[in-house]
Amino acid sequence: MAIDKVTSAALETSTNQPNFRNIIINGDMSQAQRGTSVSSLTGTDATCDRWRFAATSAGTWTISQSTTVPTGEGFATSFKADCTTANGSLSAGSILRFSQFIEGQNLQYLKKGTSSAESLTISFHVRSAKTGTYIVNIKDRDNTRSFSQSYTISSADTWEKKTITFDGDTTGAFGNDNDWSLEVHFYLVAGTTYTSGTLATAWESSTSANLAVGQVNLADSTSNDWYVTGIQLEAGSVASDFEFLPHDVNKERCLRYCFKHGGEASTQYLNAQGGYYDANYIAFGLVSPPVPMRSAPSLTVNGTVIVHRLNTDYTGWTWGFISGVQSQSWFVSANKSSHGVTAQHSLIKCATTSDFFLYSSEFF
Repeated sequence: MAIDKVTSAALETSTNQPNFRNIIINGDMSQAQRGTSVSSLTGTDATCDRWRFAATSAGTWTISQSTTVPTGEGFATSFKADCTTANGSLSAGSILRFSQFIEGQNLQYLKKGTSSAESLTISFHVRSAKTGTYIVNIKDRDNTRSFSQSYTISSADTWEKKTITFDGDTTGAFGNDNDWSLEVHFYLVAGTTYTSGTLATAWESSTSANLAVGQVNLADSTSNDWYVTGIQLEAGSVASDFEFLPHDVNKERCLRYCFKHGGEASTQYLNAQGGYYDANYIAFGLVSPPVPMRSAPSLTVNGTVIVHRLNTDYTGWTWGFISGVQSQSWFVSANKSSHGVTAQHSLIKCATTSDFFLYSSEFF
């Protein structure tokens, strides 16, 4: 039986492509635990996991997880920002960015701050109704250093792949901890506070005026939108093909930063049985996330989460943590004056898919 020969070049390619080479998590926008759409947005919010959309005096937006994707590239989802109220006269401090923040302990192999510092290459697929110059910025938060590069959207409403390389930085090491050290920003709007200098096309002490020089104003028309998917940031000066991870692996990586508890089906009961209460307070049992979280999380309640006992729903609760929250497990509590539950062993009930707890240890 004939055996195909493997060329040395092919062998080198196959053996030098380590798993998890993409520093970015959820670059294909496939995970969206918080929800698939947010409308009337003038500030900060998120849909796709790990990504923050932040606006200041930059119009009004709808952001969403979209199924509009580049043809034949293997992607099923993208992130979309759609301008619904324009701002054609920006203030100096106007800004709109799409960002991810990365833990320092995940970046040590880049050898930043040494003579062997690695270059970084970012690649992504992008589409917009507005052509022109856009800015990608990376920032070393630990040492307050920045590096910005421009790219051009040449054809309206057409997917284009972009590749940008940032040279290694021999100044300032990343902290080796679970705090964020590296910021990746896609600028979409920038006022003169961020555009009045000279674009920082090499590592420098971060100066606001140099961050986004040349950036188009994506907020100047309600016809404007911006899509992105396949974001990959990796060591080296050459972009490799996007690293598609299995769905479960990608979700587990996101769960370290955000855990949606409930909301998976109508009439869902959560694994946190009530064990103690008085007339104004119920303490529920241990909640354990699927994976340990980055840090002790915050709690946000979406919809109406109910206390349920013996076929009776009790509504109107204020939910919170019992002191001593840890990243691996925690207790939740429900507070309501004269709640009327007269015996122990009640349950937490999410009546619809819009009702859930969101535990977040994100950087935003």
